[in-house]
Amino acid sequence: HVQLVESGGGSVQPGGSLGLSCAGSGLTVSTYCMAWFRQTSAREREVVALIYEGDGSVYYADSAEGRFTISQDNDKNTLYLQMDSLKPEDTAMYYCAAHPRNNDCSLRAIDFTDWGQGTQVTVS
Repeated sequence: HVQLVESGGGSVQPGGSLGLSCAGSGLTVSTYCMAWFRQTSAREREVVALIYEGDGSVYYADSAEGRFTISQDNDKNTLYLQMDSLKPEDTAMYYCAAHPRNNDCSLRAIDFTDWGQGTQVTVS
């Protein structure tokens, strides 16, 4: 039984930083495609960043490139997202997600099999 538990959301002023964590159980994060998604009432759930340590793959959405950093600690089985230079448009519910890697890692929410409960990030 896979469980993903996010923490670290909150409110911050524009230009500030926040760090999100996602503690995994029932899976080994280093063998899964691990990603952060975000969603608002006005936007569909969209991928922010993805990591797969098996081949060192890292992906960032254009909106996150240069400001966000995804990483993971395999000893702690935990995924992280460091967000810097935050903007009001980064306000959203952030979710961590995982899917077993088959041929490749997907960027589509529909392909992710396991999700955390979400953590709210507000930039204002």
